[in-house]
Amino acid sequence: MQYPKIKQERLAVVIARQLERMILEGVLAPGDRLPPERELAEELEVSRPSLREALQKLEAAGLVETRHGGGTYVRNAFADALGEPLADLFQHDPEASLDFVEFRHTLDGIVAYYAALRGTDEDRQMLTARFRAIEAVHGQDDPTEEAERDAEFHIAIAEASHNVVLLHVMRSLLDLLRKDVLFNRTLLYSRKDARDVLMAQHRTIYDRIMTGDAEGARAAAQA
Repeated sequence: MQYPKIKQERLAVVIARQLERMILEGVLAPGDRLPPERELAEELEVSRPSLREALQKLEAAGLVETRHGGGTYVRNAFADALGEPLADLFQHDPEASLDFVEFRHTLDGIVAYYAALRGTDEDRQMLTARFRAIEAVHGQDDPTEEAERDAEFHIAIAEASHNVVLLHVMRSLLDLLRKDVLFNRTLLYSRKDARDVLMAQHRTIYDRIMTGDAEGARAAAQA
């Protein structure tokens, strides 16, 4: 009996698949700049021509982009679809804004739920660092800085969920998330004690995730 020959995959295909997996799992995040070609080839222990061919495949697939004189970057496919004009419409249309809040109510709850279930010691260390950063800026008269730390806290929760779809959706919504948090915090400045309440809510989310209370984490995030 004659068996068919096993075809070896081109090295460029193997390299491309490995980089795709790193993008999917969030090891390479949207906006990350890849190391220079020579350095990346050495890290992967492959030839530069094979690496160059692999990067061309990823660029053709819309996963990375080469910026003239600026290197190669991981693209954010979700964010590309949700462009700046559409994001502005969401921000300024009252009904769309409410829809976004409703979406976050669902999304934040499920992300916190899985973070409490699946978070590792490393995840909890990162979450602690992000929460401490919120505490550090709390009370300062800087809603932009506070919004930035707030958004990073929620991304850390998404990373701890170990669900690549949830992670990519949260990362793609980062700009909207920052705008939403900033908008909400700006309004809260005019309400007595509201920012302290918000801080307490974040602390509850953090505590529930740290203790592995999945249902409690979901309820706290949705609150």
